[in-house]
This record gives sequence, structure tokens and C-alpha cells, in this order.
Amino acid sequence: MPLLEVIQTKQISASIRLSDTTATLVDQYAAFIRAGADDVVEQALTYVFAKDRDFQEFLKTPQAKQVASTLRVRKAPAVEAAETPAMKPAAAAANGTQPTAVVAGSRA
Repeated sequence: MPLLEVIQTKQISASIRLSDTTATLVDQYAAFIRAGADDVVEQALTYVFAKDRDFQEFLKTPQAKQVASTLRVRKAPAVEAAETPAMKPAAAAANGTQPTAVVAGSRA
């Protein structure tokens, strides 16, 4: 019997927009807990979804299964693209002018 159990979840890449203040807080919280920004967003949303009783009731309704997706999910790159990843310009990341944050989430 193995000592570790690894649970693999399907990860997707999606683009969302955050205010400058929220993006800064996500980065600061990630530093505070020594985790990545993706992990902060993932866990924060999971926490809110689990704690919101009205939302949990909504999930049991037929309407919840008919909700149209508004999340901008990025398609997985082709095999060739995965072998040669594109580099992001350092200047754009350093000046903090990017209005969007990219997060990865899981989808069952």
C-alpha cells in the first residue's frame, strides 16, 4: 500500500479581470501563505462556494445545470507549442500595467 495518495485534478487556464487593488491583495496573500496566486484564487473561490448556503441550494436546482459559461477558458496548446513555450516580455510584467490576471482553476 502506498504511503502517499496523489489526487489529480484537471486544471484549465482561464483569463479573468481583477481590479488593481484585488490583484495586489492576491499577490500579497500568496506571499503571506507562501503559495502561488493561482492557489489563492482557487482556494478562495472553493471556500466561498462551500460556505454560501444559498448557492449550495441553487446548485441543486435544474437552473444550475443550464447556466451558460462566461469564463474565458484558454484552449490547451498544441504539442509543438508545449515544447517551445513563448516568453513574456519582462518589461510588461515589471511595470504592473497589465489590467488582467491569469488564473488556473479546476473543473470537475
